[in-house]
Amino acid sequence: MLENYHKMLKEGASRFGADLSQLQLEKFSAYAGLLLEWNEKINLTSITDEEGITVKHFIDSLSVAGYIKGGESLIDVGTGAGFPGIPLKIARENLKVTLLDSLDKRVKYLNEVIAQLNLKEIHAVHGRAEDFGVNPGYRERFDIAIARAVSELSVLCEYCLPFVKVGGSFIAMKGPDITQELKDAQKAISVLGGEVIKTERFTLPNSDMERTILIIKKCRHTPTGYPRKSGKPTKSPIR
Repeated sequence: MLENYHKMLKEGASRFGADLSQLQLEKFSAYAGLLLEWNEKINLTSITDEEGITVKHFIDSLSVAGYIKGGESLIDVGTGAGFPGIPLKIARENLKVTLLDSLDKRVKYLNEVIAQLNLKEIHAVHGRAEDFGVNPGYRERFDIAIARAVSELSVLCEYCLPFVKVGGSFIAMKGPDITQELKDAQKAISVLGGEVIKTERFTLPNSDMERTILIIKKCRHTPTGYPRKSGKPTKSPIR
């Protein structure tokens, strides 16, 4: 990653409460290199220019850094190419991170990134949220669940809230206008034990892209019937 992109990343991250050292910036450079290298073998991203990676992947991932102090346990559900989990781990070094993805090839790539960047207390696991959400080793074990995904909010809540301890939070990273989506998800949020405590809208630095961060606090245990079996949350969301 060229020096001007380092400057862009450092300034963008700082806006969201993450002050990156030179070593951390170099880890982001190495991450960008591995992303592009592996993208030629498996489909990880359609964004391949350095500015796009810096803004749309790295700074976007770090836009939630202000809600994460470090020291918490976090699960990134449907992490894909490692966003936002790996950027957050680089920025908050004492964060304990689990990356969950349903494609084994991507998990191999994630493990390579973790090894090459010499990241500690982070691991990638292969599986579906519906299966891991009922697993006693993962259910209600995390301070934070996070998802940067295109699924509608009611579906994301069923995937993510079962992982969160009572008192913890689910952070949903969404697009510009989630008014109707949030309205449609009210029942799901309540049924699954959550309560919306904050909605933040902003524009990504160096772009005109609008984003919304939704913070849902876990107030009650998720009922044992959730998450439902694979495919069910998507086919018939809680309404």
